[in-house]
Amino acid sequence: MKTDNIFYKLFGEFPEIFFELIGKPPTTSNLYEFKSQEIKETSFRLDGIFITLNSLNTTTNEPIYFVEVQCYKDKLFYDRFLTSILLYFYQYQPSNPHWYAIVIFDTRKNDVDYPQRLDSLKKPHLRCFYLDEMESVSSDSLGLGIIKLIVEENQKAKISVQQLVDKARLEVKDAAIQRKVLELIEAILVNKFPNLNREEIKEMLSLELIKGTRYYEELKEEAREEVKEEVRGEVIKKLLQRGMTVEEIADILELDVELVRKIVEDN
Repeated sequence: MKTDNIFYKLFGEFPEIFFELIGKPPTTSNLYEFKSQEIKETSFRLDGIFITLNSLNTTTNEPIYFVEVQCYKDKLFYDRFLTSILLYFYQYQPSNPHWYAIVIFDTRKNDVDYPQRLDSLKKPHLRCFYLDEMESVSSDSLGLGIIKLIVEENQKAKISVQQLVDKARLEVKDAAIQRKVLELIEAILVNKFPNLNREEIKEMLSLELIKGTRYYEELKEEAREEVKEEVRGEVIKKLLQRGMTVEEIADILELDVELVRKIVEDN
């Protein structure tokens, strides 16, 4: 999976992360929809646009955000990106007069000289972010931690994955959203470690990552308090709802995997 595709999935499913990145309240995402936009009759396509929702009267002063992820050096990058935005204005005629061009570089070395002929657009509209310079990412932010994971060197990334998975399992209570977060982290790992197969990636994301965490110990303590056979089915059901796999549940309850699987099937 290419890095820009990861960002499109990231911002599409968790748009609040984008607004956190640019220093806006995450709740700002409620005023927008995010989509890719083709410019007709040209070879241009905008990676992503956060467009204000016309149905909400409160969006009149909120800008449009044109988002581009750039992970390689392209001398004509700014010409192409800003030209795409101007063509978008020409073809789609948005009523919103306020806009920003947001560029997310994986590293500053992939940035290029800005063309002087476009200086009039630079200061009021252009903002650049360099992921490799996000050294002080808040430990409280799951979303920014996921973004930082994309550019971290491999050894540090393995440690960060453990922390992110632990945080996701602890903080994200909705099982479906938690699964999306883990799938997103998985996609980043596949991109960073192309030599690992899917099974190895999933192993990195599953039981080995939560062993020793507070979440894991809380589950074990909860299981010890409800070890009677007559409530075992309810315990397993509860753990499944929290997003645990059969193998993880078997380890926590210290039961045979096939026995847990049979209990799941019977219930």
